[in-house]
Amino acid sequence: MSECTHDCSTCGESCGSRQEPQSLLKEHNPNAHVGKVYGIVSGKGGVGKSMVTSQLAVTMRRRGHSVGVLDADVTGPSIPKVFGVRGPATGTEDALNPCLSSTGIEVMSVNLLLENETDPVVWRGPVISGVVQQFWTDVLWNCDYLFVDMPPGTGDVSLSVFQSIPLDGIIIVASPQELVSMVVEKAVKMAEMMDIPIVGIVENMSYITCPDCGKKLYLFGEGKTREAAARHCLPLLAQMPIDPKLAELSDAGRIEDFQGDWLASAADVLEGK
Repeated sequence: MSECTHDCSTCGESCGSRQEPQSLLKEHNPNAHVGKVYGIVSGKGGVGKSMVTSQLAVTMRRRGHSVGVLDADVTGPSIPKVFGVRGPATGTEDALNPCLSSTGIEVMSVNLLLENETDPVVWRGPVISGVVQQFWTDVLWNCDYLFVDMPPGTGDVSLSVFQSIPLDGIIIVASPQELVSMVVEKAVKMAEMMDIPIVGIVENMSYITCPDCGKKLYLFGEGKTREAAARHCLPLLAQMPIDPKLAELSDAGRIEDFQGDWLASAADVLEGK
């Protein structure tokens, strides 16, 4: 028998040195407590993943759960801004402590580690992926629910999150334009490739409510996201409207003051899992 080269592609199935593929999942900090972990994803940018992530975190916190938000959108972080959280984050030799929002939501983002929050992050993909992994392995999370605000698309960071963080499921965010079918299908196919359960779909920017008569105005059309969800046998968890008050509070870092309950049905589903 020839000497093993450790390249299993060159040997037969009966070779005794063949090894099963090793899991790439990482363990969180041994002193951390993390319950369920959900990724908030989309096949493209600009659909409001961070807004859905933030509102979902606020909703679950109001229901009495301890909640954390891992901001995996390293080059475009917005989570600290909407929660009014400022760094620098503190830590020890063994762990990094998440920052806390006004209601006690734990937050970790690259903006909490930069000298100035407006400094651009000009890093290559592997470095960004490594930072996101450290937000999982090194941060002292203590939460019942951890929401991972993913970057847009299906690139390096998304792949790194899917492979290294043990997600209990993902929530796909879409907007009601004609592109919705393609956006949803990209996210669905990636989740299927990585064997990650899909909780359902949230449609953002669904409509605007007329301030005079209260009628719902569907600026981008109606029904496209529901059709895409049905095509993939997924539930449409919620339809979030465009609300100027939500935008105003987010800009002021006071998203926890917003009283909308659009994601109540999505929260019901997560509590039932």
